[in-house]
Amino acid sequence: MKTLTVNIPDTLDFDNKDLAMILASRLYEQGKLSLGQAAELANLSKRTFAELLGKYGVSIFNYPASDLSKDVANA
Repeated sequence: MKTLTVNIPDTLDFDNKDLAMILASRLYEQGKLSLGQAAELANLSKRTFAELLGKYGVSIFNYPASDLSKDVANA
């Protein structure tokens, strides 16, 4: 795994766990990481990561609406 050093302004009230969760949730949302990979990045279990996604404005169902419509039509 790569290590990244980020300088953030002191005015932002984030700790390392918050930043890891923000990064992991956004990468999951974009489809860059699987749920398991994102959970590992955030240093959480899959279950805990999935439960916290809503707090960060990310749906656990990372599925495009257009695909969902097709699936419903084919059901």
